[in-house]
Amino acid sequence: MDQEKIGKFIAACRKEKGLTQAVLAEKLGITNRAVSKWETGRCMPELSVMPELCELLGISVSELFKGERIAAEKIEESSNELLLELRKLEETSNKKLLSFERFLIFLFIPVCVLLIISGALIMSAMLPLGIIFMASGFATIIICAVLGLKIEHDAGYYECPNCGERYVPTMKAVVMAPHIGTSRKMKCPKCGQKGYHKKAMVK
Repeated sequence: MDQEKIGKFIAACRKEKGLTQAVLAEKLGITNRAVSKWETGRCMPELSVMPELCELLGISVSELFKGERIAAEKIEESSNELLLELRKLEETSNKKLLSFERFLIFLFIPVCVLLIISGALIMSAMLPLGIIFMASGFATIIICAVLGLKIEHDAGYYECPNCGERYVPTMKAVVMAPHIGTSRKMKCPKCGQKGYHKKAMVK
C-alpha cells in the first residue's frame, strides 16, 4: 500500500470536486491537519471516515486503497486484491499486539517481583517504605494482567477445534477460561462444544 500515492490521489480528487482541505475536513468532522497528513502520505484515513470520504470524492474504497481510478471491468479483481491486503494488514496488526503483550510480561513481571521482594526485605527496618514497595509491585502486576487480557481479547480471533468457527468471545469468557498460552477452554458460539480454542490472527 503506497500511502504517498494514495495521498496524492485524495488531493487530486478533492480538487476535482472543488473542495478545499478545510471544507473537506468540515464535512468529515475532522481537522484540516488530518486531511493534510493524508495528502502528504504521512498517514491513512481512519476506517470510520473512509465510506464518507469516498462518497464525497466520488470514488470507491478499492480506488482509494489503490490510489488511482479503476476501470469498471477490473473492479472485482481489484476488490479481491484489496481484501487480501486488508487481511495481511489485520494479521500484522494482531501479531504486533500479541508481541506487545509478551513484552509487557517479560519486562514488567520481573520488576514487580523485585519490588515485592524488596518491600518484604526492608519492611522490618522501614515499614512504610516496605508497604509502598509491595503495594506498587502488586498493583503493577494487576494492571499488567488486565492490560494483557484486554490485548489478548482484542487481537485476532479464537478458533473452535470442533467446527473451525473463528469468533471474538466476550471479555468475561476470556477472563474466566482456563488457558494454556493463548489457547483458552471456551464454549463455541456456533456448535456449542467446549474445547481449547487456539488464537487465530485473521478470520
